[in-house]
Amino acid sequence: MSDTVRELAVDLGERSYPILIGQGLLGSRDLSEYVQGSQVLIVTNEAVAPLYLDRAKSCFPGKSVDTVILPDGEKYKDWQTLNLIFDHLLQNRHSRKTTLVALGGGVVGDMTGFAAACYQRGVLFIQIPTTLLSQVDSSVGGKTGINHPLGKNMVGAFHQPEMVLIDTDTLSSLPPREVAAGLAEVIKYGLIREIEFLDWLEANVDRLVALDSPAIAEAILRSCACKAEVVAKDEREGGLRAILNLGHTFGHAIETFAGYGNWLHGEAVGTGMIMAADLSAREGMISREQFDRAATLIKRAGLPELPPQGMTPDDFRNLMAVDKKNVDGRLRLVLLADLGKAIVTEDAAAENLAATLAGFCRCD
Repeated sequence: MSDTVRELAVDLGERSYPILIGQGLLGSRDLSEYVQGSQVLIVTNEAVAPLYLDRAKSCFPGKSVDTVILPDGEKYKDWQTLNLIFDHLLQNRHSRKTTLVALGGGVVGDMTGFAAACYQRGVLFIQIPTTLLSQVDSSVGGKTGINHPLGKNMVGAFHQPEMVLIDTDTLSSLPPREVAAGLAEVIKYGLIREIEFLDWLEANVDRLVALDSPAIAEAILRSCACKAEVVAKDEREGGLRAILNLGHTFGHAIETFAGYGNWLHGEAVGTGMIMAADLSAREGMISREQFDRAATLIKRAGLPELPPQGMTPDDFRNLMAVDKKNVDGRLRLVLLADLGKAIVTEDAAAENLAATLAGFCRCD
């Protein structure tokens, strides 16, 4: 275990919470101070439990620790699987002072947080993310929820965790595809808000793909710092926080079209960011050289450039119409006003959007 533990804070007044980042934290850190009562329920999945469940249990000495193990995969991010958590809580008589612990990737984190928001009208929860994507994005900020057949993450709640524990050692068990998916969200921060970080990513993306420990720790720290700053200014996405959705409107459409789990969330976001950058160039916001710079970095991370074979512009339009950012039926998109500067707009020209969709769809 490394002695270096980096700590950030998500500043939300009385509901502020820490993010701890380091090697070997899982199993060596006592998290009992973040538990209100005597009961803990660790929610994990079939892939993560054999690797890290015992270590997670040891983080709560003196507490009564129950576990529920969910099936693994985005396709299980639904009401039926969510009810497994509620069933376990009720069958084991967990009180409103219980604490839920999310041990896993973004699916586990989103579902556990949503269960915590709903159970007895709200109980505490802790995030222990084990994938790169969940460490740099979904574990921070309090967005929780499940998917609906007609749209991703359309049912959920804002519910902040008590703390986030990020053990970078858990990344060693990830396949390259999962690493690339996480890097999509890392790159996002450079594109939307941190041009210096974008420069750093271009110089270090090969080290990140290879899971070089110092580089990964730096990328996680800078990503979480960026998200924490945005969330502190706009917790419930009334304005600024929407920029964190660069590529997500296109990406969520891809995920829904492909069938949940067939494309990883980060893969869809990576393609979605390239499409958003293309539309930004067509709108005259960025140059073609800047588009190439963004697209090249995303592809160097191992992410796909094009949406699924057979997805049509009409498929995109129909699925994007149910995006959560839309207001009064108007499509709202996150675009790049410059590299390192994102904006939310309802004013993208219809012909430019049509050209982007036509340029990326492989319908033959």
